[in-house]
Amino acid sequence: MKETEIIRLKDDVQLNNPIMFVGLPGVGHVGKLVVEHLIENLEGEKVIEIYSPYFPPQVLVNNDNTIKLVNNEIYACNINGQDILILAGDHQSSTNEGHYELGSLYLDLAEEFGVSKIYTLGGFPTGEFNHNEGVIGAVNNINLVEELEGYGVEFRENEPGNGIVGASGLILGLCDFRNIDAACLMGLTSGYIVDPKSAQSILRVIDRILDIEIDEEELEKRAKEMEKVVEKIKTMKEQQDSGNLPQKDEDINYII
Repeated sequence: MKETEIIRLKDDVQLNNPIMFVGLPGVGHVGKLVVEHLIENLEGEKVIEIYSPYFPPQVLVNNDNTIKLVNNEIYACNINGQDILILAGDHQSSTNEGHYELGSLYLDLAEEFGVSKIYTLGGFPTGEFNHNEGVIGAVNNINLVEELEGYGVEFRENEPGNGIVGASGLILGLCDFRNIDAACLMGLTSGYIVDPKSAQSILRVIDRILDIEIDEEELEKRAKEMEKVVEKIKTMKEQQDSGNLPQKDEDINYII
């Protein structure tokens, strides 16, 4: 494969002024968790598969030991008369060039479907394991700030201080060239683990945006499982700090 390939699974997709949610793997896998939950609960229909040499050279192994080449996918769904597109997938680009090429491709498809607004979803790393319900926002149009504040999104001056790396930030920047309003919603997360609780925080903002209430049961189960992992990590850290657990025995600075 020398070029990115777009596989269209349906040729007759008709959408009316859709909005788009983008949740690719990143800090805490927060955005990925959110869009996977949306796809399941809103019964999203897969309409596009995207394969690219900018993704890692990897296949995933299914439960029946068959393989799946890593890709990204676009789903379509409708809730309360609002058409929605959801970009989900296995990986972001592994190169800077690929980020720009794929970002432009995603926006080409968004324009093709007449997308009026894009929300990219991700995590805002705090370095702390104590959970905070907050969702931090960034926008490419100042007029979106008041609207999103009404949905519970917080805007902090010059935050994130180091910018937004990867697809979540780049798509906002590229949207300026397409005259598409875009916002990034970032759930507060430690940055060390997969974080279903942070995903729940973003999901509640999306509930307000769409004026619906999405079932959180599956995310809640995963959050409770992760709480046990966090408590174990905290205990290990305390033991480490007290000298009872040598650093070389266990390194807690990882992403689960």
